[in-house]
Amino acid sequence: MSVKSPVPIPSSPRRVGLESRVAELEEALAREVRVTNALREVGLALGTTHDLDQVLELILEKITDALDADRATLYLLDEAKDELISRIVLGDEVRSIRLKVGQGISGHVARTGKPLHVKDAYKDPRFSPEFDQLSGYRTRSILAGPMKNHLGRTIGVIQVLNKRRGDFTTDDAALLAALATQAAVSIDNSRLFLATIQKNMQLIETKEQLERRVRDLKLLFGLESAMARASSLEELFFAVLGEAMRSCEARAAGVALRDAVSGALAIHLVDDKHTRLRRVSLEEGQGVVGTVMRRNDVVLVRADGDKRASKLLDDKLGFPCQSALGVPLEGEEGVPMGAVVLYNKRHEKQFTDEDRGLLQLITANASTAIQLQLARESREREERLTTIGRLMSGMIHDLKTPLTVIRGYLQMMQKEDRPETRETYAEHALKQFEHLSAMTRDVLEFARGERTVLIRKVYLKEFFDSLKAQLEPEFQRRGLELVIELNDKGTARFDEGKLLRVIHNLARNAEEAMADKGGRLLIKVSREKTPDNALVITCSDTGPGIPKEIEHRLFESFVTSGKKGGTGLGLAIVKKSIEEHGGSITVHSTNRGATFKLRLPQK
Repeated sequence: MSVKSPVPIPSSPRRVGLESRVAELEEALAREVRVTNALREVGLALGTTHDLDQVLELILEKITDALDADRATLYLLDEAKDELISRIVLGDEVRSIRLKVGQGISGHVARTGKPLHVKDAYKDPRFSPEFDQLSGYRTRSILAGPMKNHLGRTIGVIQVLNKRRGDFTTDDAALLAALATQAAVSIDNSRLFLATIQKNMQLIETKEQLERRVRDLKLLFGLESAMARASSLEELFFAVLGEAMRSCEARAAGVALRDAVSGALAIHLVDDKHTRLRRVSLEEGQGVVGTVMRRNDVVLVRADGDKRASKLLDDKLGFPCQSALGVPLEGEEGVPMGAVVLYNKRHEKQFTDEDRGLLQLITANASTAIQLQLARESREREERLTTIGRLMSGMIHDLKTPLTVIRGYLQMMQKEDRPETRETYAEHALKQFEHLSAMTRDVLEFARGERTVLIRKVYLKEFFDSLKAQLEPEFQRRGLELVIELNDKGTARFDEGKLLRVIHNLARNAEEAMADKGGRLLIKVSREKTPDNALVITCSDTGPGIPKEIEHRLFESFVTSGKKGGTGLGLAIVKKSIEEHGGSITVHSTNRGATFKLRLPQK
């Protein structure tokens, strides 16, 4: 029994149509799967990385694969320059492509904001073949779509070249639009992220700058406060070095200064174990100080065997100089007047650029303070010499009276034969030598800064009798009258020597005022019935009075009415002596004479 082969059933048109439809659906499904996978991978990349280049590279790869194209290019819009920019790799070289908006296919898409499909590139007048000529590539068909952000603004263009099979379709254009939107989202996210990172970096930098400013302000405030409390150059050095050591964490510090007169250089050292400065003389160019001053620049010595720190300083510091930071002190005309040096940063660390900035800030302020202190000390020396000179002038002024009295008694002793009278004259002359000794003591007290008066009980009758005996001979010689009206003959407490010189000054002024026309000086002594039981002494002359132009400043130093040989110190000394007693002096003047009123409290 033989078996016959099955007879093939002829295909019907309906079956062929179904098979074709199935193939189309399978192809569409495969394309949709590729698109879905592409969108899913791009979305996943957007959520897991902020690397823009990585995301855009993935997007171009998925576009090329999904559209079955040869290649894809992404252009970003530079709005400031109105250009499209892309990077391509030619062999081992990376080049940038720049197109003006409106130039080429991509430029046209960027300007219009609409997608463009070109089936034959070389037949389209908008196509630019320069890239093909440069790379040897042959562009056939082009599908370009704009990348628009969430505001609808075009931020770039994606261009796809040469569909491998057939031509780009409407579905390809839709897929490109979808992926271009994803690319725009990724670019916006990346830019937003980078902008946020940049803002955060700026905030961090601003915060650090503010912290540095606050630290610098605290440093300056502490430095200014410490320098303001300094009353001498040594205290100023100690304040500056203390702040420098604390701020830069140094174990020791020194400030070197060149003597303005001799030019000698010395460094004042202090470390964290001592509370006073040690002065060390330096030779020119020696150690870190010499290097700083020679260069007039910052010197940073690392702990690497640098030998510029001299052994002399090692011995004085008490430990090896392993690291140092020196900054010059600014002087006049750009020449450094010295330097500030820090030695051995704590915790075995090295001095940093931050330490350098802090020390420069400290020395900038210290330079001004040191110059002011030097100028202040120089001015004080000059003022002290001037004051001593004025004091000597006043002393010379006061010497006139006792010397005149001594001369007068010596002249009378020459003419007197009676021993008892000569002895009386000698006693009066010797008393004047006591006054001279008292003046000498006053000068020494002033030089030592003492402002005390020797208050003791004085018998008024004896005091004014002695005063009259001293003044009367000179008054009689000039034809003047001296009258002492003693309304209180008891006792009072005052510095006998100083009050004697006060009345001598007033009497001599009255004598010189009345010398040409004659006149009378009345010295009146009384007691006020007041709680302080004040002793009141008035000296009234019959001279021409005090000139109006000097009356308001009569008791100032070097004010004189122009009398020959006058120093203008007499009444200033009088006022000072009365005030040292806690008393006061006033004056009343007319064209018929002047009256000085002395008031000495007797508590």
